[in-house]
Amino acid sequence: KLGPRAEKQAGQVEPWLLDTRCHFFLLFRRILTINDFEIGRPLGKGKFGNVYLARLKESHFIVALKVLFKSQLEKEGLEHQLRREIEIQAHLHHPNILHLYNYFHDARRVYLILEYAPRGELYKELQRNHTLDEQRTATIMEELADALNYCHQKKVIHRDIKPENLLLGLRGEVKIADFGWSVHTPSLRRKTMCGTLDYLPPEMIEGRSYDEKVDLWCIGVLCYELLVGNPPFESATHNETYRRIVKVDVRFPPSVPVGAQDLISKLLRYHPSERLTLAQILKHPWVQTHSRRVLPPSGQPAS
Repeated sequence: KLGPRAEKQAGQVEPWLLDTRCHFFLLFRRILTINDFEIGRPLGKGKFGNVYLARLKESHFIVALKVLFKSQLEKEGLEHQLRREIEIQAHLHHPNILHLYNYFHDARRVYLILEYAPRGELYKELQRNHTLDEQRTATIMEELADALNYCHQKKVIHRDIKPENLLLGLRGEVKIADFGWSVHTPSLRRKTMCGTLDYLPPEMIEGRSYDEKVDLWCIGVLCYELLVGNPPFESATHNETYRRIVKVDVRFPPSVPVGAQDLISKLLRYHPSERLTLAQILKHPWVQTHSRRVLPPSGQPAS
């Protein structure tokens, strides 16, 4: 699923090589064009362009190529947002964050060269199964907590964690894939309302300043949705959803395990300071008991 994007200003391609272990390191030291790729099947479609499976002709390295149309981006005035997205995602190196290898552009389009996540969207897995089991959900919680801890160390707030923005790698590991609403802010305090209605925290709805703890709220909402099949504050109208969020009106069906209820309840707190930290999520008994994470924590220090 493609979110809002925007054009990167003209100029030579910076050598943003997220994974220096890639065997096509040297290839990204020159300007790329669409002629360097063999284009395969579409992986997703959106308002501003499409994502395709693609292969570099020279090395046969498989990537996902996101193609964005400049005319549509300019019409929406989203140039700055795409610039910010590229700058943020290009500098994040974590096993549970989708790599942005590089980008280039021509007269009509901007192309983002992304890591290919072969198992697709978490959203589609949730649609197929309606709910996920304890093991799968706890594993995702551990992966996201570790990835967001890394982001927050780098002063990046994601602001839009939801199933549509999470892709799945070869072994089913989660990859945070969409940084269109992310922001890098040294103070980690903002006032812009953004994100998805069902996932908005109270401080955003009420127009208060907020910090990286908005991501903690989103993890709590996600955990509930994965186990129940729908978000906790979903209602017939927007106003009713807003009301339930601000009152933190969470109702657990009997199917939600007690340990998961404890985790969710400690994340969905009106006061951001009362929410569990990411480190506490990683140590939570329910997560530790049920998670079967394949990739170890990155252990990368902030820089």
